[in-house]
Amino acid sequence: MYPFFFLHLTDPHIAPPGELLFGQDTNARFAAAITAIAAEASSTPFAFAIVSGDLARDGEPAAYQALTEMLDALPCPAHLMLGNHDVRASFATAFPSAPLDADGFCQQAFDTPAGHCILLDTLTPGAPHGTLCAARLGWLAERLAEQSGPVLLFLHHPPMPIGIPGMDAIRLLDGEALWAVLAPHRDRIRHIFHGHTHRALAGSWHGIPTSSLRGTAFEVRFTAGKLAIELQAPIEFAMVRCDADGIAIHLAAAPPLA
Repeated sequence: MYPFFFLHLTDPHIAPPGELLFGQDTNARFAAAITAIAAEASSTPFAFAIVSGDLARDGEPAAYQALTEMLDALPCPAHLMLGNHDVRASFATAFPSAPLDADGFCQQAFDTPAGHCILLDTLTPGAPHGTLCAARLGWLAERLAEQSGPVLLFLHHPPMPIGIPGMDAIRLLDGEALWAVLAPHRDRIRHIFHGHTHRALAGSWHGIPTSSLRGTAFEVRFTAGKLAIELQAPIEFAMVRCDADGIAIHLAAAPPLA
């Protein structure tokens, strides 16, 4: 049962084949991460990978099709989430077996030895910030009420500010509405994983540990001014080790592209 391992990847920003983002081949970077993961999997039994949003550059159908092909090389199942650059309809067409809730949101929950994993859909169509409407918050409340064990929560947008004004303006804007649902269960929530910030981050929110990573596409620098993007940052993913008493998150990087 323990230790239990899974992967966290985020923000691949996959482009249609042959196209770039900021002049950079984000597809090659994501493929490099998968190659590095496959090498690690020879000695570490990853149960699954969670890719926490911004799967596509701008929701292009061809980008999602490219992603389906790249995921074939991943040595474990992948659970995919949506971010602000994604388009629900195009994603659902490319991934027809992806779990959707009764209202069509890309949300799911499943049990693991480390706890009940709950994956939220914070996408607000046409906007960079995240929101959780009453339907999504109600779905979360139902999932939390279904069992009494530990919980691992995943969402694309962070619910709290991180200190970069440009990113804080496009975080999950209704974080306190989320907290109102989570607060009665705070002692059960082991960790909150998020994407969106393109930075290796660790902290806490209302006393709950949180973490993120720069992802595979690019990095956002820490700055008090406007957003600054680092294109040649390492291609990062996280290997998460869980046991009964704690969670250790190992940040790893793929070799630089030639």
